[in-house]
Amino acid sequence: MKVTFFGAARGVTGSKHVIESDGFKLLLDCGLYQGKRQETYDLNKTLPFLAGQIGAVILSHAHADHCGALPLLVKNGYGREIFATPATADIARLIMLDSAKLQENDYWYSKKHPLPGNKLFPPLYTVDDAESASRHFEPTPYNRKASAWNQLNGRLRFKFYDAGHILGSAITVIEGDESGRKITLAYTGDLGNTHVPILPEPEIMAESVESLIVECTYGDKNHRPAEEVAAFLKEVITDAVKNKRKIVVPAFALGRTQELIYILHKLYDAGQIPVIPIYIDSPLADGITKVFARYKEDYDQEARADFVSRNESPFAFKNLRYISSVEESKSLSASAGPFMVIASSGMAEGGRVPHHLEHTVSDPNAVVILTGYQAENTLGRKLQAGVTPVRIYDKMYGVAARILMIDELSAHADQNGLLSYISRIKGLKKVFLVHAEPRPLAIFKDVLQSRLPALEVIIPKAGETFEV
Repeated sequence: MKVTFFGAARGVTGSKHVIESDGFKLLLDCGLYQGKRQETYDLNKTLPFLAGQIGAVILSHAHADHCGALPLLVKNGYGREIFATPATADIARLIMLDSAKLQENDYWYSKKHPLPGNKLFPPLYTVDDAESASRHFEPTPYNRKASAWNQLNGRLRFKFYDAGHILGSAITVIEGDESGRKITLAYTGDLGNTHVPILPEPEIMAESVESLIVECTYGDKNHRPAEEVAAFLKEVITDAVKNKRKIVVPAFALGRTQELIYILHKLYDAGQIPVIPIYIDSPLADGITKVFARYKEDYDQEARADFVSRNESPFAFKNLRYISSVEESKSLSASAGPFMVIASSGMAEGGRVPHHLEHTVSDPNAVVILTGYQAENTLGRKLQAGVTPVRIYDKMYGVAARILMIDELSAHADQNGLLSYISRIKGLKKVFLVHAEPRPLAIFKDVLQSRLPALEVIIPKAGETFEV
């Protein structure tokens, strides 16, 4: 069995890994690259393999850097199943449709309002392409629900364990038979953090696994306890009400937005925050939150006890309002505080949040809260790094707002979480580290080899192939 790393190798986005066994090619994830526009467009427009030669696809979860290139795959000739958990299939359809709409809107806006030196970037795929890709989903339950292997062909099979990263995220265990020799490989996708709201912690695989492909986005650090988020939000909101501040929160429509709503709901019910208008300005987040409501059985015990047992939604309370129309969003972005608006995207690179930041970053009375990992060259990373001025759309803005960071709610396991999970895998001999920038990769490799010296630890380059 061979594995070739085509994306998220010595980088964080564009996950694509191809497993080859007896001529059969299995693709693990098919994500979009994110970052500098020209560079990412060039990386995304052409797949690094022939789509028609792929025999099956397994999707670990529905974030765009893992599923966002599936419409391109189908458009280029892939015609078979895309295996994913039911929740992932439902959410990935929304993510792909949103990606297509953003690409189409950006293209037509740029064409209508040309600027000197600006290049036009035609959409990689259309809404119809995204719908076409979604029809290839083969919803496949977690092993805890089905307790059976899923056959890919006569010699290759797989099963899903809960990765605890976002709703529907899965760890994939693959078992192959090559000339009578059993080969086992696992892929974490993105491994979840511990002690965060709504979702259970990552499941430990029952099987012995010889080789592991594992993300290590935060391989160089440990998160502060998630319990600190509630105290942080109490302090910021209390201050905002007192000083009539606007709070803008760039948050991923999938995962982070729902976690924030959950915590705010609990604080509101307990009377621990003053009454402040809270807006969710993301049609995508609204749609995804509706999917969350359909999969209550995938919540952790605390969420079921806090809300499901009372037949109450975690994602609705008195002073929370979902914004749908563009006109309402524009009116809100120009309004004075105090209020909090949670809008996508989490790295401030798209969606409605840049419009809010246009009216916020230069206001010394405003607060911007970044809520997770910020990739290189994104607006979120620049704000995190203290860059000023920053470009929003085609204008420069001096940064005077207070920029705060929450990483306690990270959906990714930290260094301790990764070490704990890997150390509990039976029979492990070889580990491939992916989905991280060079520094976390190097640091985590050293720490892992120090902790488990018998392991062979590899940091693959894009395009490299290894035997497993």
